[in-house]
Amino acid sequence: MASIEELRATRLEKLALLKKAGMDPYPSKVARDFALVEVKNRFAELEKNHGEKGTPVSLAGRVMAIRGQGAILFVVLDDGTAKFQTVIKKDTLEEKLFTLFTNAIDIGDILSVSGNLFTTQRGEQSILVTSWTIATKALLPLPEKWHGIQDADERYRKRYLDFIMNPELRDLLYKKAQFWNVTRRIMSENGFLEVETPTLEVTTGGAEATPFKTHHNDYDLDVYMRISVGELWQKRLMAGGFPKTFEIGRVYRNEGSSPDHLQEFTNMEFYWSYADYEDGMRLVQELYRSIATEVFGTTKFTTRGHTFDLVDEWKKIDYVEEIEKQTGLNVISASEKEMKKKLDELKTKYEGDNKERLTDTLWKYCRKNISGPAFLVNHPLLVAPLAKSVAGTQVAQMFQPLIAGSEVGRGYSELNDPIDQNERFEAQRKLIESGDTEAMMPDHEFVEMLEHGMPPTCGFGFGERLFAILADKPLRETQAFPIMKPKENKK
Repeated sequence: MASIEELRATRLEKLALLKKAGMDPYPSKVARDFALVEVKNRFAELEKNHGEKGTPVSLAGRVMAIRGQGAILFVVLDDGTAKFQTVIKKDTLEEKLFTLFTNAIDIGDILSVSGNLFTTQRGEQSILVTSWTIATKALLPLPEKWHGIQDADERYRKRYLDFIMNPELRDLLYKKAQFWNVTRRIMSENGFLEVETPTLEVTTGGAEATPFKTHHNDYDLDVYMRISVGELWQKRLMAGGFPKTFEIGRVYRNEGSSPDHLQEFTNMEFYWSYADYEDGMRLVQELYRSIATEVFGTTKFTTRGHTFDLVDEWKKIDYVEEIEKQTGLNVISASEKEMKKKLDELKTKYEGDNKERLTDTLWKYCRKNISGPAFLVNHPLLVAPLAKSVAGTQVAQMFQPLIAGSEVGRGYSELNDPIDQNERFEAQRKLIESGDTEAMMPDHEFVEMLEHGMPPTCGFGFGERLFAILADKPLRETQAFPIMKPKENKK
């Protein structure tokens, strides 16, 4: 079997043949009258004008297969919209062009072909080629057709080849675009204004996560890449008189990877003045059902070992009661020592020894057993530093949609009491000083905003995790170009 270096050398020789024949192997433009999917969908109509007795039509695409030998070749083109068969016959193509094709064209090359549309005896929609030209000469081969790229690292590193060989993967990205388009439309239809907020912040806010740190040269100032989609900024917009806002944007968290976690991803957050978390739950239920129906064509899913239907009743699950039901431990009254002992019994790893982190770890152990759809409610205030409390209790007006053993969003009746907020920021500051890298940074300018007055507000956010679960894919698989470590150069 020839090496990559040998295959490339052979293709360079073929490149020289094309140049010698007067063809530019990398022209800026080639003839193309229709996308291939349009030809397939409108074939009967187009064949009337571009058939055997009609005017020639020009199509273009990457060569994915070449069959036949001698005087007739069957070539499959793919332009990213569809595949289409081209037929190259020695008696209908100028002899030097036929010879040049057989001597210089490989699978992976990109061509423009001109000719007449017809249907083969086997009923295959085709074009009978009367002329062709090179659009791009490929110097390296595509992966082997039936097996593609087997190494996972190589597949993500050379994602473009993965897209060429796996149309299903391309379809996944189209679905993902539709996922966000449906979200954007529904938010707009409900009167929410789309906004943009800073991605570089002096203090991160709106979530508990380890941020990426960088430096602003002009201000000689360390700044952080945001860990939420402008939560504290959108609340400033609420205070500024905007009744409903939302943003879809990138978020950055400097933490571990898993099927549900990446360091860079897309989230949506909305803020709704004069609404509370009960209003938020109703809107989110409507939003998720619409996304499922319009993007996936169903509300019923089997994914990650769970089966659920989003049109079913969304039960409310009490955070403290559910943990106690599954583990026998009440996280409100339990000590850190008792919580660690329980986690050890459950053979569950935990990081940090403060009560907030231990409580969160116990919940993460429990959530994997819940298929949903459901709303998790009544979180301890300890894990909800930006949410209002339920009157007279130590639990928050917070909700999280649950499906397939995962949280797929988070919303609150937002805390707008500046004194309470300052006290909670102070508690977070102490966690930071004790070494908790995921604790929330205090933002005293935000507290000052609250002192000017922010109306009652519901805020909610969700991200790509929902799409990944509904698509039954790891989160990494749904990203076009997940971050990769640089490949080591071998000398």
